[in-house]
Parts: sequence; structure tokens; C-alpha cells
Amino acid sequence: QLDLVESGGGFVQPGGSLRLSCAANGVGLDRLVIGWFRQAPGKEREGIACDSSGDSEVYYTSSLNHRINISRDNDNNLLYLQMSDLEPEDAGVYYCAARHWRLSSPRTLCLLTTRVGYSWGQGTQVVVSS
Repeated sequence: QLDLVESGGGFVQPGGSLRLSCAANGVGLDRLVIGWFRQAPGKEREGIACDSSGDSEVYYTSSLNHRINISRDNDNNLLYLQMSDLEPEDAGVYYCAARHWRLSSPRTLCLLTTRVGYSWGQGTQVVVSS
């Protein structure tokens, strides 16, 4: 049984930075392909950054790759998303999601729109406003 818990969301001014965390419980992070997704009000959920179990392959959406960085701490089962130069359109609920490393890849995890078999956290909300 895999449990994912996001944290680190909150209020930030435009141009500010934020670091989100995702804690994996029940399955070691080194056995997971895992990534970050966001959903703005009225829009579909989109994958923005996904990482391989061995941290040898990373996918970033092209619209955000200069402002975000995904990293992991396998020893402590923690996944991070560092965001900078935030804009109002970045607001929304941010989720982490994962599959066993043998069943997916970073690009596939982020880009599939049919997400059967994904494990999801409950999300953390990001508000960008002055």
C-alpha cells in the first residue's frame, strides 16, 4: 500500500519561490517513477515534472522547465519540486503521483491523459497573488 502526502503549498507573491514536498509511505521512493501534476480552476490536470526511480531520466513540460526543478531524497523517501518566478497562472492544486518503476517512465507518467493505476496524494494548494 502506497501513501503519498504533499506539503509546502501556500500563499506567494508574483515572482516568488516555493518548494513543495511529497512524502512516500509504504513503498520506497527508489522503487517508484514519480512526478508532479497541477490543476488550475477550470482546467485539466497536467503533468509538469516527472522523475525516474534512479534519477537518471527527468521530464519537464517545456512551458515551465526554466522555472521548476524536481529532485528526490530516496534515503528519506521525499520528493521535491522547487519553483521560482511564480506567476498568477501557476496557481492551483499541486499533486504528486507515482507508479512502480517497472510499469512506467518519466515521460509516459507525465504525458498520459488516461492515468489508470496511478497512486495520488491529496494535493497542496498554491496561491499566487499580490
